[in-house]
Amino acid sequence: MAVKRIRQLPLQTIVLDSFTVFWGDWLDLRVRIPQVAASGLVSPLIYILAFGLGLGSSIDQVTEPSAGDNYLEFILPGMVALSSMVISFGGTTFSICGDRLFSKTFEEMLLLPVHPLSLHLGKMLAGVVRGLMTAASVILVAVLFTGQVWSFINPLFLLLLVLNCSVFAGLGVIVGLNVKSLESVGLFNNFLIVPMSFLGGTFFDPMTLPLALKVIVFLLPLTYTTIGLRAAAYQPIAVFPWYSIPILLAVAIALSFVGAYQFSHQQD
Repeated sequence: MAVKRIRQLPLQTIVLDSFTVFWGDWLDLRVRIPQVAASGLVSPLIYILAFGLGLGSSIDQVTEPSAGDNYLEFILPGMVALSSMVISFGGTTFSICGDRLFSKTFEEMLLLPVHPLSLHLGKMLAGVVRGLMTAASVILVAVLFTGQVWSFINPLFLLLLVLNCSVFAGLGVIVGLNVKSLESVGLFNNFLIVPMSFLGGTFFDPMTLPLALKVIVFLLPLTYTTIGLRAAAYQPIAVFPWYSIPILLAVAIALSFVGAYQFSHQQD
């Protein structure tokens, strides 16, 4: 039913309605830009200091990283991916939970005369903006540590970053629509986001893992973001993992249709 309704609506209408839904979140988000930009910066800074500067100095004495001149440079793209994932997911989930469980304004949005896919995309776009704000702060830190501006703002790097935010903001929308309490959000964070933070290739090269572990790691969307960002920042375009772009895009599209289905059947 949801897919049939999507086909009946012009794409332009869906896009315009998505920006309308996004604008409602943006009016609230724009007054908290410094807070949002800094909210996901603490953990990456701790990881950079502890792993990049602390542990990294020992690692650099015994081996060379597969990308970047040292271990600190190696993990910096992963920190960008990590921060954008955490804020895109968490900010989106808590925003929807707040509307559903506390302010009780979510029902009003469900009454809007827009397509369910537009509702999902609008909320997802707000999550993407949150993730990009925080990622921009981490990118600034990365540039200060490395002095390589173009490495972190080239088109491939930014494209992967937007796709990563889209994937986890879309996941945040779905989780936000289904959880019954804030404690449930904590469970998703502890059993999904935290493990992915350490297993998504942020601190190691997934290609060096044994086959069994490699299969598990490459089931995680963050892995494709991390290896893509690392290649876009440091390696020649000839060795760029182009497969990471369609995989992340496919995951984001799949989550969009799941989210649209959830919105079309949501009862709050």
